[in-house]
Amino acid sequence: MEPAAPIGRGAAIFGCAGLRLSPWEAAFFRDCDPLGFILFARNVDTPAQVAALCADLRASVGRDAPILIDQEGGRVQRLRAPHWREFDPPLDAALAAGTNAPHLLALRAQLICSELAALGIDANCAPVADIAGPQTHPFLRNRCYGTDAASVTRAARAVADAHLAMGLLPVMKHLPGHGRASADTHHDLPRVTASLDDLNATDFAPFAALRDLPMAMTAHIIFDALDSDAPATQSPAVIDYIRTSIGFGGLLLTDDLNMQALSGDLAMRTSRALAAGCDIALHCKGAAEEMVMVAAAAGDMRADTRRRAQAALARRGAGKAVDIAAIDAAVSALTQGKEPRFG
Repeated sequence: MEPAAPIGRGAAIFGCAGLRLSPWEAAFFRDCDPLGFILFARNVDTPAQVAALCADLRASVGRDAPILIDQEGGRVQRLRAPHWREFDPPLDAALAAGTNAPHLLALRAQLICSELAALGIDANCAPVADIAGPQTHPFLRNRCYGTDAASVTRAARAVADAHLAMGLLPVMKHLPGHGRASADTHHDLPRVTASLDDLNATDFAPFAALRDLPMAMTAHIIFDALDSDAPATQSPAVIDYIRTSIGFGGLLLTDDLNMQALSGDLAMRTSRALAAGCDIALHCKGAAEEMVMVAAAAGDMRADTRRRAQAALARRGAGKAVDIAAIDAAVSALTQGKEPRFG
């Protein structure tokens, strides 16, 4: 048996400030040795620049650290034209495609993954397994894949499988379900009052069906049925439910700790989340003083976190070869309501 690849030490994933890694950032990342990194629009200019930044991030920790991005397609995608493809919002595309929605979204995912892999990005914060409802806040609604548990499950599975087939890690979000939130967690803390039976039949169902995926991200939402005091990210009761009842056994990341649904300073937000059972603290802003606080509060990965991280990273791979021109044509055909033809 080959020895396990190194995964780092720190229980955090960090962003960086700009288009290039600063000497301070390189030294900080070397010292705290986080699990990986995440890129945002502020880190993106040209393909060559992004590839160089990815290489420098990995060089700072001396290993093949995972590099994440939010490239959902539609409103939330950090890579934009003219260098990368633009897509309609997932919900708009899925509703227009009808029964072809899983196939269309999987093909889109293949195109996205091919672009990410070319840059050295090997994890994408998708699929979005939240269910769009009439109360879903606009910041999330058209990022969803459907309006019922069954359609979301089918589409999210297709998207996740496409990522894995292309050698990238899918990061499912937002456990245990964000669709009932009528507030934007970037600014407010939503409260969901639905019964546990209703949640199990709807919001939680897609995540239970996809519980085998390697990585997932939490929701900063209070679920009264499980814990009326703490948001899911910081609730031992909710994290336990995610592990035991929903059955997710993979690596569990917090959503961005800078979001204002959470209270307290960054050290408090981090320590509460990891004490509740989250594996990895996600800090996206790239602010130096904040990263120092998060790294200190997160500390080293626990033994169980290390096992889950090792298992997740082992699912990265070279990916299958695909005919990009044929996939582009198929996406175009499905978007126009036609059946695609291959070969």
